[in-house]
Amino acid sequence: MDIKKLQTLVVDALEDVKAQDIVLFDTTHLTSLFDRIAIASGTSNRQTKALAASVRDKVKEAGGEVYGMEGEDTGEWVLVDLGDIIVHIMQAPIRAYYRLEEIWGDKPVKLGAAKRKGTKEAEEAEPKKISSHLAAGKKAVAAEAVVEKKTAARKPAAAKKAPAVKKAAADKPAAVPAGKKVKVAAPKATVAAVKALKAAPKPRAAKPKAEEAPVKTVIKRIKKAAE
Repeated sequence: MDIKKLQTLVVDALEDVKAQDIVLFDTTHLTSLFDRIAIASGTSNRQTKALAASVRDKVKEAGGEVYGMEGEDTGEWVLVDLGDIIVHIMQAPIRAYYRLEEIWGDKPVKLGAAKRKGTKEAEEAEPKKISSHLAAGKKAVAAEAVVEKKTAARKPAAAKKAPAVKKAAADKPAAVPAGKKVKVAAPKATVAAVKALKAAPKPRAAKPKAEEAPVKTVIKRIKKAAE
């Protein structure tokens, strides 16, 4: 079987059972025993066994030959020998421990290139070429963000502020020219109090009574009799 067709069958079989971290490497420059090596991860023993069975069944249905399978009893690391391709299906801890990518991973093969040309997967993997003279082939110019300048709010006209100015002028006393005296009227409350005091009758001074006149004391001198 053609190597491109075989690697396509392997990748499809692994994807059908939701394999994780599928990688494919070209090993023709490292060994003559096989041309490709595929590595994929399973989350459990059951899934690794199911992945290996999917690869085996799909290759056999396409007329390919499966030379052997190892590790099905434990399911931690299942190896499927397809002759030109060796498929390693491993659980994540086992894969991280043995690091097969460091041994065989000099020339990785893109999964899009591993698909056969003409298939739906290959059409999605390879971008379509568009003639440059068509509008669709021209590069779209990146739209630049337009920064809108906020216009400052217009200040009210001076005529609108006129009432406030007049009010402020009314609150302040008018300027008095030098050399002139200005009579300031007394407050109404003060004027009313003064009028009330003038209208009230004046109290008369009380005369002292005769009985209350001060008593005069008379001191008489007594002459001593001659001895």
